[in-house]
Amino acid sequence: MTMSDGAPKHPYHLVDPSPWPALGALGGFVLMFGFTLGMHPSLLGPGIENFLKSIHWWVLAPGLLIVLATMYWWWKDVIVESRTHHSAVVQIGLRYGMILFIASEVLFFAAFFWAFFDSALYPNAADMPMRSEAVGGVWPPKGVSVIAPFDLPFMNTLILLLSGTTVTWAHHSILEGNKRNAVRGLLLTVLLGACFTAIQAYEYFHAPFGFRDNIYSSTFFMATGFHGFHVLVGTTFLLVCLFRAMDGQFKPTQHFGFEAAAWYWHFVDVVWLFLFFCIYWWGSGHAPIAHH
Repeated sequence: MTMSDGAPKHPYHLVDPSPWPALGALGGFVLMFGFTLGMHPSLLGPGIENFLKSIHWWVLAPGLLIVLATMYWWWKDVIVESRTHHSAVVQIGLRYGMILFIASEVLFFAAFFWAFFDSALYPNAADMPMRSEAVGGVWPPKGVSVIAPFDLPFMNTLILLLSGTTVTWAHHSILEGNKRNAVRGLLLTVLLGACFTAIQAYEYFHAPFGFRDNIYSSTFFMATGFHGFHVLVGTTFLLVCLFRAMDGQFKPTQHFGFEAAAWYWHFVDVVWLFLFFCIYWWGSGHAPIAHH
C-alpha cells in the first residue's frame, strides 16, 4: 500500500507471492524420504529392502538439488529486497527471527548432549540392563579407544576461536566503512572454517571406532558430525558474505546479512567449546561415573 505520491504508508516489508516456501518444503520432504529409505529400508514392508537400498539415492539426490536450488534463488531474492525494503523496523524483525532460529538450534544440540550424558553418567543403570551389559558398566565402554582431546580436537578449538576474532574484525570494519579490512577478515574466517572441516574429516577417517560400534561412537559422531555440518553451512554463509563485501553491498547501517552470519558463526564456536570439553575431554575418561 502506498500514498498517492508513491511513498509507502508504513516501514514494513510486505513480500510478494513466492514459490520458494512450497518448493523448499517439497525438496525437504523428498530429501528426508530418501534418507529414511536408505537408513530404514524395511519401512515399506519386508521383501523389498534390497530394492529400496539401491534406489534411495535416486530419491535423495533430486530432493537435495531442489533444496539447494531453492536456497540459491530464495536468498538471491532476499538480497535484492534488502537493498530497498529492509528498513530499520524490518531489520529488527529479522534480528528477532535469527535469535529464535539460533535458540531452536540450541535445543537441537541439547538432544545430542542429553543422549551422551545419559549414557556417560549411568552406564550401569539398573533399569537398563541391556545398555549396562553393552558398555560393560563403564564409560567410555570397554574396548573403546578414544580420540586424544589435546591432539586434533584441540587444534580445531584454536582454529574456531581464532575465526571468532577474524569475523569480529570484519564486523567492526564494516561498521567503520572499511571495505578492505572487512574483506580480509571474512576471507580469513572462511579459510579457517575450511581448515576446521578438513581436520575433522581427517579425524573421522582415522577414528579408532565406527558409527555403529556402540553407544559411545553413535553419540560421538551424531554430536560432532552435526556440528561439522553447521560449520560447513556457516562457512558457506560467510563465503556469500565475502562476495557481497567485495561488491560493496554492506554499509555501516545496512548489513544484517553479515550480522546473521556472524551470530551463527559465534553460535557454532560456543557449541564446539561444549563439545570439546564434554565429549572429547570429559567423556574420554575424565567423567565422574554414577554407580547404581
